[in-house]
Amino acid sequence: ENISNFDIVMESDEGTFKPSGLAFTGNAKARDIVKEIMALLLPINITDVYDAADGTDIDYWMRNGVPGASLRDDLSKYFWFHHSQGDTMTVQDPNQMNLCAAVWTVVSYVIADMEEMLPR
Repeated sequence: ENISNFDIVMESDEGTFKPSGLAFTGNAKARDIVKEIMALLLPINITDVYDAADGTDIDYWMRNGVPGASLRDDLSKYFWFHHSQGDTMTVQDPNQMNLCAAVWTVVSYVIADMEEMLPR
């Protein structure tokens, strides 16, 4: 019943490897805003906005009109560790994890600080 209060839903379910940008689902005006936000990440070279965010944790809201984003990163090593005994913090690269956190921090902060919600 409170879905109109959601500005954006975001998911990171592909690991915390070197990110390249966000996949985004939303209308053209919202996409343009997300592209402007991602441009703020030019100093760390993470600016891409891909089509079609996905993720089982955010699909429900996106189907009902809430803009959504999912982190895109280098998946080349994802299945080396995914759901295995090796899936521990010790295999994480702290620099890559910090880059992922930077993306979410910038996007979350800017959207939360906007006077208007992302267009639907």
